[in-house]
Amino acid sequence: MNRRGRQIATAILGAVPVLTGIITMFGLSDPIYAAAKIPPNALLDSNLRFFGGVWLGLGIALYWLVPNIEKQTVLFRVLWGMIFLGGIGRLLSMAFVGVPPLPFIAFTALEIIGAPFFIWWQARLARTGG
Repeated sequence: MNRRGRQIATAILGAVPVLTGIITMFGLSDPIYAAAKIPPNALLDSNLRFFGGVWLGLGIALYWLVPNIEKQTVLFRVLWGMIFLGGIGRLLSMAFVGVPPLPFIAFTALEIIGAPFFIWWQARLARTGG
């Protein structure tokens, strides 16, 4: 549970928002939405593409901080805080609309459990200087 481990974990997990952000930039043509046969909707397509771009940006920011992760405490916490808030949004969707496919449940667990863990890990290493 040192600096190097945090860098590796962040780099691996950074692939999720980068890859899914790129895919979501396809809007309703994204394979997930295309398979759901959602009828064309300009508002939904626009929002999906916008949030896909934001998600992609978050992933790029995670990669940007990896080399100096020990010096990027505030950004590290903000990014993981954003991921946590996204998980809250998914939980609200589950409560109000229904349970999504299994991979999205796994994403929700990572966002709700993993984000606070990473923030704790960062705080712990900052205190110990590692």
